[in-house]
Amino acid sequence: MASTSAAPERTETPNPQNAIDRYFRITERGSTIGTEIRGGLVTFFTMAYIIVLNPIILGQVDGTGAALAPKATIAATTALVAGVLTILMGVIANFPLALAAGLGLNAVVAFSIANLPGMTWQDAMGIVVLEGLLIFVLVLTGFRKAVFEAVPTWLKTAISVGIGLFIAFIGFFDAGFVSAPWNPDFPPSVPVELGIGGSISTWPVAVFVFGLLLTIILMVKKVRGAILISILATTVLAIVIEAFTDLDWKLTTPKVPSSVVSTPDFSLLGHFSLFGAFGKIGVISVLLLVFSLLLADFFDTMGTMVAVGGEAGLLDENGNPPKTQQILVVDSIAAAAGGAAGISSNTSYIESASGVGDGARTGLASVVTGIAFLLATFLAPLVAVIPSEAAAPALVVVGFLMVTQVLDIDWHDYTIAIPAFLTMILMPFAYSITAGIGAGVILHVVLQIVVGKARKIHPLIWLIAAMFVLYFVRGPIESLVG
Repeated sequence: MASTSAAPERTETPNPQNAIDRYFRITERGSTIGTEIRGGLVTFFTMAYIIVLNPIILGQVDGTGAALAPKATIAATTALVAGVLTILMGVIANFPLALAAGLGLNAVVAFSIANLPGMTWQDAMGIVVLEGLLIFVLVLTGFRKAVFEAVPTWLKTAISVGIGLFIAFIGFFDAGFVSAPWNPDFPPSVPVELGIGGSISTWPVAVFVFGLLLTIILMVKKVRGAILISILATTVLAIVIEAFTDLDWKLTTPKVPSSVVSTPDFSLLGHFSLFGAFGKIGVISVLLLVFSLLLADFFDTMGTMVAVGGEAGLLDENGNPPKTQQILVVDSIAAAAGGAAGISSNTSYIESASGVGDGARTGLASVVTGIAFLLATFLAPLVAVIPSEAAAPALVVVGFLMVTQVLDIDWHDYTIAIPAFLTMILMPFAYSITAGIGAGVILHVVLQIVVGKARKIHPLIWLIAAMFVLYFVRGPIESLVG
């Protein structure tokens, strides 16, 4: 699959320049050490919001009425685990992919597991660890890689395009450029709208528009480091505007911090009970929860690695990235590590595509991102300055780059085109990568049966389709067994 963005300029000689170049194959992949450092920083700034957002999501009470930990503790541990795992991804898999506490997965843990009657945060994190261990076994046995390779190339492309639409929507929504209208007295007539009442009526949204236009202009002018320059410039503008006003920013208020360094608290490490949930909600309920987490984690990662690999031009003719097994091993370790650290399952982040969009092509970018996360455990006040309005333009622009891959799909063959369309469109509409993949797989199987090509369906695709059917009807199943 061809890359959707222009590759960075090659160095004057094709030979590796030093040990770092040789290990990460930087010159071989058409990059430079400077480009990798810059791309790694772009990825960090684009996903640094998780340090702020994860404590908010996990800041609920469990089924006994107890809180997990102070938000500062959750933030420090979130950054620590993300840093270590992202460095592992760079060193072991040499792939420009960053990891952190998974959005969506942390919401499931907070609002669907930990808050069950009698459940504690330790019990909920134990379920996360069990899911991580199970997915690790599936990787070691080769099952996860076999499933990945069994997925048709066109479906991998559709997944990548769908994620592009998904992260563009996230960018628009996180910045407030698109919002969900809500009136407690009258139900909204539309699910989403532009700004507030169809108008860009706030300074934070205007800051986002400035950042988006600046990013686009810099990219059109082929300015190196366009995304990083835009994030930093837009953050400065936000700080200046906030200094003269008192605004309601979407997530982070961009103020110059009173202190730059703080001492991190890692007391959440080891905050889990591996089998505690079995005595609280029963074996069947635990297994269903583990299955739900596993399926979401399993296919979110598959979609993410394809999308990032496609943007970097690193996929082979079958749509597979290099060192697929190593990528999956690190990702599966991340799931268990997040639960063991008490901050929810960690997974690969699609925001990594922002660094790739700025030129990153190797694991060195991941190492840089990981080091930035580790520094963020001490520099949390400084990291928290960047508002989502400044980072969101990167998501929108990278979403555009990923959507250009739609040309690689055969739109004349309806047995391919319709499942591909459903895969792409359901990701933003259902706000779930897993839902889009599941719908595409199930419809692919159904249409192959209809046209008499059932025998051509890979056995693993049959199994995946059956698993997704169970995933989509898990609500009624849980009600029956509950």
